Amino acid sequence: MDEPTDSPRKAPRAKRTNDPARTMADILEVAMREFAEYGLAGARIDVIAAAMQTSKRMIYYYFGSKEGLYVAALEEAYRRMRDIEKGLHLEDLPPEEALRTLVAFTVDYQWAHPDYIRLVMTENIHRGEYLRQSKLIQQINVPAIEGLREVYERGVVAGVFRPGLDPIDLHMSISALSVFNVANKHTFSVIFKREMDSAPALDARRDSIVEMVVRFVRR
Repeated sequence: MDEPTDSPRKAPRAKRTNDPARTMADILEVAMREFAEYGLAGARIDVIAAAMQTSKRMIYYYFGSKEGLYVAALEEAYRRMRDIEKGLHLEDLPPEEALRTLVAFTVDYQWAHPDYIRLVMTENIHRGEYLRQSKLIQQINVPAIEGLREVYERGVVAGVFRPGLDPIDLHMSISALSVFNVANKHTFSVIFKREMDSAPALDARRDSIVEMVVRFVRR
């Protein structure tokens, strides 16, 4: 895909390293910001290369193409969230507490990482075309569903949660409520004159989302 060649744009410089794994990680860090801000079409490999103090050829050596780098950035964005989820140790908590912990984490993480939301929105604009090329995306995300399924099924067995719910549908509902806070905060704030960026506003919204989900699932 051709890149735009209009006015120069600079990205924050990253430190150079002779460690290939670290270099790839640093490239991904810069690329995630670039793709989140400008989308696939607007992102520029030369900006990423300049920030890395390297060449476009080196980036293509590691990732194959601009599209390959974009897919890798998507995978990394999902991986980061899922890796932190694993550290919640939901299996050690009672079912309702585990569900509350997971929902609160999802709200907080997505609020704190708007680039993640922008990347996902960009890929939805492309109708999932590039994510389909990923050989890792199911491997990265399926454990999240299995973790939620385990919490839900424990709750059903304990008589805390009502039976008959689909964990994937529940995951979608949690994601939808959390994503809206980031994806629509500017338009929502303008239309309804509602402050959304303050800590008290986020706390209240998080508590509201947690209660909505728990009351929906509770027996």
